[in-house]
Amino acid sequence: MTHPRKTPDTLRSKRWFGASDLRSFGHRSRALQMGFGHDEFMGKPVIGILNTWSEINPCHTHLRDRAEAVKRAVWAAGGFPVEIPVMSVSEQYQKPTTMLYRNFLAMEAEESIRSHPLDGAVLLGGCDKSTPALIMGACSAGLPFIFVPAGPMLRGNWAGKVLGSGADVWKYWAEKEAGNITDDQWRDMESGIARSYGTCMVMGTAATMMSHAEVLGLTLPGASAIPAADAAHPRMAAAAGKRIVEMVWEDLTPDRILTRKSFENALTVHMAVAGSTNAIIHLIAMAGRAGVSLTPDDFDAFSRTVPVIANLRPSGEFLMEDFFYAGGLPALLKQLESKLHTDAMTVTGKPISETIALAKIYDDNVIRPLDRAVSTANGLAVLKGNLAPDGCVIKPSAAEPRLLKHSGPALVFEDYDAMMKAVNDESLDVTADHVMVLKNCGPVGGPGMPEWGMMPIPRKLLKQGVRDMLRISDARMSGTSYGACVLHVAPEAYIKGPLAAVRTGDIISVDVEARSINVNLSDTEIAARLAIWSPPNRDYPRGYGKMSAAHIRQADKGCDFDYLEGTAKIPEPEIH
Repeated sequence: MTHPRKTPDTLRSKRWFGASDLRSFGHRSRALQMGFGHDEFMGKPVIGILNTWSEINPCHTHLRDRAEAVKRAVWAAGGFPVEIPVMSVSEQYQKPTTMLYRNFLAMEAEESIRSHPLDGAVLLGGCDKSTPALIMGACSAGLPFIFVPAGPMLRGNWAGKVLGSGADVWKYWAEKEAGNITDDQWRDMESGIARSYGTCMVMGTAATMMSHAEVLGLTLPGASAIPAADAAHPRMAAAAGKRIVEMVWEDLTPDRILTRKSFENALTVHMAVAGSTNAIIHLIAMAGRAGVSLTPDDFDAFSRTVPVIANLRPSGEFLMEDFFYAGGLPALLKQLESKLHTDAMTVTGKPISETIALAKIYDDNVIRPLDRAVSTANGLAVLKGNLAPDGCVIKPSAAEPRLLKHSGPALVFEDYDAMMKAVNDESLDVTADHVMVLKNCGPVGGPGMPEWGMMPIPRKLLKQGVRDMLRISDARMSGTSYGACVLHVAPEAYIKGPLAAVRTGDIISVDVEARSINVNLSDTEIAARLAIWSPPNRDYPRGYGKMSAAHIRQADKGCDFDYLEGTAKIPEPEIH
């Protein structure tokens, strides 16, 4: 069925600019005040460019220029572009964690779109939480939108070695702590590991979420892997600016793109790239805004049928720049074609099958065929048991195989500072069989569920050659991280989930194949311990932190705020 096209008289922005009343006089006169002529904004789609550029976000340093490329194309396509700054959520600098502010940005995006005279939006983001936040907000606003991914930075380089952000930081830090890397060498790496603007160039959270945005149909084909410093990147931004104008005329709203099929395609891609564990939270939240029910169990089900075929760090060998040269996400989709819903719609107005038909695979060592997978180990596994009744997550492909079925005594820490003090103590009573447990780092207890789940290996063990051990927490970990880290334990310790009851010496058993995680305690003993346990003080006297603690959902529900969930339509603003 053909969807009716918009006309100048049916544009949403006409409510602001087209009426014959005093208020519209004010809107038009203020546009003239900014130097625009009537013919530049009257009867034309008004396109909001939501820009997460900031001088304290190195991933987004170039987005000021990309906004100009989008504007140029919107003008050329017959639209009226307006740039609207929104929170940057800088992964490197914003503390205690950008996850605390994901929902803040989602609200800001939604309200910026709804409250202004916009007909469509272009979303500029890429650093970890900016992609899901912008998409969540734009979905809820309901206007046509297109996402422009910030793109990965160039490959790192140090002493003739190719470096990947995050993954190699953890790797070489362990060697430094073991005494194998000097302080001078470590300082040398600082100037080589991040060589351009753009996001982390491994398949961390940023690359995972940008890939999800593309497979969901929210970017132009091939957009997610273009290196930020490549000349193809501003061309892509301009092409997105041109396309959004036509999307407005077509009334191509997100509800026509985001369906159960598109989210199942995202799950397939997630497993094929061994994507960040963080995506389980973000994709559930994004799906909820689109009216699609998604659970951790869906991730687990797809992980059993889709092998890892993207040979990318931290689970593989290559970096995002190599992935782009190998054909990018369209090439990956071509390898996965038999497992995809190829009739899923995209912002092009065409199904994803057309993207696949035009795709070429230039290096099948980087983007492997299904019968020559990088790893048949599950890209993600959801475990449940008396330690995590609502589930927790591990990335098996990034862990040492010996730890995928393991029992050992718990070494418990009530907070991050206690854990860090202990791991630096070379007299710590710990062996490679111990299971490190970190509490009170969840959505409420963190606050905001910081990326503290990849606990450092104790220095004592590093010097013995140990490079991985089982670690369990209600925190997250960076998508650039690796190791046998069990994360997102739900419910979290701070709200008296069973994790809070664990004490040093308790035997914990994890069996990834059986999808189980248990502590050797009876339900009665767990309940008795919880009755006398008190969480640390995390009470905010006021402000956003207090609001977040009162309304944030647990990890298995996507950590959205309870009052932001759902698809109920909010009325258009009154204009008087």
